[in-house]
Amino acid sequence: MASKTAIRESAGDRLFLVGIYVFLALVLVIIVGPLLYIVSSSFSSPLAVQSGKVWLFPVDFSLIGYKTIFKNPQIVIGYKNSLLYMAAGTALNVVMTVLFAYPLARKTLYGRNFFMVMLVITMLFDGGLIPYYLVVKNLHMLNTPWAMIIPGALTVFQVIVARTFFLSTIPDELSEAADLDGCSDWRFITSIVLPLSKPILAVMTLMYAVGHWNAYFDALIFLKDPSLFPLQIILRNILILNTIDPSMMTNVNVVLAQQGLKDLLKYSLIIIASGPLLIVYPFVQKYFVQGVMIGSLKG
Repeated sequence: MASKTAIRESAGDRLFLVGIYVFLALVLVIIVGPLLYIVSSSFSSPLAVQSGKVWLFPVDFSLIGYKTIFKNPQIVIGYKNSLLYMAAGTALNVVMTVLFAYPLARKTLYGRNFFMVMLVITMLFDGGLIPYYLVVKNLHMLNTPWAMIIPGALTVFQVIVARTFFLSTIPDELSEAADLDGCSDWRFITSIVLPLSKPILAVMTLMYAVGHWNAYFDALIFLKDPSLFPLQIILRNILILNTIDPSMMTNVNVVLAQQGLKDLLKYSLIIIASGPLLIVYPFVQKYFVQGVMIGSLKG
């Protein structure tokens, strides 16, 4: 039995590897440091936050920030609206992208190159904000939830990534075999293509969901009714405009309700706004890298 011989790394390779680890450690500190500070501050007392005592761990542990936030009906309504826009918008995005990308991946589609060129042109040239607004207005979607869902129903970049994935993972022979067995196109997509496309579906779902959750510009120009505002608009009002609903200050100490409470609310809102995505991401992470790599490198 031949003995196993390990390939020894050269000094240059080891030095390069150490450099990579050092670089990654620095990136980790840069990313985790601010996040840890925000989490610690959100669980600290307003006085500790205002005095700058918080760094890595909460000081004078308190949930007053979260309690105050959830007492504000505007925050709760914004949270519900954001969840609604994210769920409905992401579902529509994924369906539209699959229905658009899969035919473009089939060689039997006549004129598919023409349609691809038309898609790419939309990435290079934009109609502009005013035509975009007029289209939404003429469709009578202003100040309605549809303004947050319909206009962004399809993203060309995601179509290209999904098309590349279908080209590389769904061979034409599989479709031909299904045709010989009498399988319809719809049955082939739902029973064969989609089960084999879980990685790219997970990637699209995550990317679309993040986009919808963080979207605020469309709401800023299309929505006027505060009951339709997503959470990001309310978060923006607090973080940038630095305005707080006076009703949020009714049940807290007068001293803590000043600048310290405002800072505490900012950190608590950041945690609450990031919570859903932080919960979802671990479940799609194993598909995320696989889907992105296949969809971006092949084709």
